[in-house]
Amino acid sequence: MNLEELNEQILFQSTVFKKVKDELKKRIIGQETFIEKLLLAIITGGHLLIEGVPGLAKTETIKSLAECINIQSQRIQFTPDLLPADITGTQIYNPSGAHFEIKKGPLFSNLILADEINRAPAKVQSALLEAMAEKSITIGDETFKLDEPFIVLATQNPLEQEGTYMLPEAQMDRFMMKIKIDYPSREEEKRIMNLKALKRDTSLDVIIGKEEISKARELVDKVYVDEKIQDYIIDIIFATRSNVDSSKTHSKQKIKDLEGLLEYGASPRASIALLLASKAYAYLQGRAYVVPQDIKNIGFDVLRHRIGLSFSASAEEKTPDDLIKIIFDSIEVP
Repeated sequence: MNLEELNEQILFQSTVFKKVKDELKKRIIGQETFIEKLLLAIITGGHLLIEGVPGLAKTETIKSLAECINIQSQRIQFTPDLLPADITGTQIYNPSGAHFEIKKGPLFSNLILADEINRAPAKVQSALLEAMAEKSITIGDETFKLDEPFIVLATQNPLEQEGTYMLPEAQMDRFMMKIKIDYPSREEEKRIMNLKALKRDTSLDVIIGKEEISKARELVDKVYVDEKIQDYIIDIIFATRSNVDSSKTHSKQKIKDLEGLLEYGASPRASIALLLASKAYAYLQGRAYVVPQDIKNIGFDVLRHRIGLSFSASAEEKTPDDLIKIIFDSIEVP
């Protein structure tokens, strides 16, 4: 199949995801970028960490998306007293048969909404990490493979820190992207206010299932990425490490404005995520090839949780997004 034929096929097949967007608009006002990133996660099978203050419809949007997709979904409310067995399942003794039986937990689903993920203690995070990283769950001496797709969409509140636990760096790195949700515009908020004042329950139709997701993944694998675009991705990733270990960084990626601001750079998972997410993003636009703007459009989400700010950067009140912007402004676009 040549690029022109692939482009036509992708243009046709990707319309089903546009129908999902249109269906969500019945209930969700605004948040179009957020919805697009959720669809990107569904297509790639990548996990998302979603950060925003309360009341921005993070949970509502994810629950609405689950209604439009014919796959199993579960919502887990993370709390400080949660135990690993509460999410993975446990062994239960059956006295009549004098043996133990496995009772599977809510993680045995396709789409997991992990609400307020940073409220759960370390042991629960470890159990979730196994599922995210290995796509499997161990109960007792048995290991169960999880059905595909398996996607974790986790939310966290950036304001309230009492009773929360910082996510380990290893777990943060397993999230394909970290999405930041902002307040709606004045016009959007007016529409939200009037819609919710009606107190009308809007039902949503099922638009896609596992078959459509599988087809989308097959086509995303075929999306063309020029070698210059691949080099562009590598240049961006290496720039995040430019002042961490200068002996291993090519001078081409050293950026003067980043000196002393980075504690650690992005891992190789970042380059993999950036490539895969850019291909899926191109697919959602109905294209069979990746352009540099695709990298910029999803680059902040892929990188913001994978770079560490130094004490100097924190003292200067810099954010990860500030440093990522410096990188994108400094790296030559192919």
